[in-house]
Amino acid sequence: MEDNITVYIIDRDAKKHTLMAPTDMNMNIMELCKSYELPVEGTCGGMAMCASCQCYLESDHELPEQSDDELDMLDQAFFVEDNSRLGCQIEITEDIDQITLRLAPESN
Repeated sequence: MEDNITVYIIDRDAKKHTLMAPTDMNMNIMELCKSYELPVEGTCGGMAMCASCQCYLESDHELPEQSDDELDMLDQAFFVEDNSRLGCQIEITEDIDQITLRLAPESN
């Protein structure tokens, strides 16, 4: 049986998407957004080596502390805010059910 949680993603046009995310497939937010064809590149494939999956945490969820790799990448990214995270570093678990994230602007 597949266990799902709900994830809310606000895209760059301010449209809110409700995504069903499986907790039993070892996915992250970047992969989930890509599976729903939302505009998240994930150029590095989820290795925290680019910032093309940067998003902003808009809900009150407590996420695991950022790794040094994530912090280093965000130091080099555009449009970084206090609530910036890399989607590839947010694992889909029951702890993030009902999370709301906003996609960061593209860095062109």
